[in-house]
Amino acid sequence: ANMGRTLVELFYDVISPYSWLGFEVLCRYQHIWNIDLRLRPAFLGGIMQQTGNKPPAMLPKRAEYMLKDVKRMAKYYQVPLHMSGGDFQRIMGTSNLPAMRFITAIDMTNPQYLEALSREFWMRFWSQHEDISQPENILAIARQAGLSADLSQKALEMISTPTVKDRLKETTAEAIKYGAFGMPAVVAHYNGEPHLFFGSDRLELLGSVIGE
Repeated sequence: ANMGRTLVELFYDVISPYSWLGFEVLCRYQHIWNIDLRLRPAFLGGIMQQTGNKPPAMLPKRAEYMLKDVKRMAKYYQVPLHMSGGDFQRIMGTSNLPAMRFITAIDMTNPQYLEALSREFWMRFWSQHEDISQPENILAIARQAGLSADLSQKALEMISTPTVKDRLKETTAEAIKYGAFGMPAVVAHYNGEPHLFFGSDRLELLGSVIGE
């Protein structure tokens, strides 16, 4: 990290709509704030399981509010996130593990594509409402994000390797160690200690804590 710059880690999963909002805002702020943004792809399912958390949509009133909330935030931050009531079922029926392993493989081998690739996964799932779990879709997403066919194919082959599986598990465990119980989990390393912020609606508070 550069002297005087605050390291900010964003633990995210592309199945999480709030993670997309937090991601876009931090990607914008990294050019304005004195921060080094580190993208940390992790597995939301693992965090929920290990902390005993439940998806917000399991509470009908909360699901009702979440639809309005996501809509308002998407409009406010100008992110093309389109959420409907059917999306709760879609999330439950989608295996996002291959996607997060693929993103992890790219993070390990060609991190310069990490931002564009992550964004493209969210675009497919939350803007175009397409499947992100199948290998051919993953390859199409990677090509759209600017990865060569060769690079995409290599990363796809890596998702079944212990190296990638372990890395995703480690990153997920790290998020939990910082106190994460859902996503996005934003950790700012400031004044020698980590400060955890949960959700995409605490970013002004994050700025205030780190003097931005």
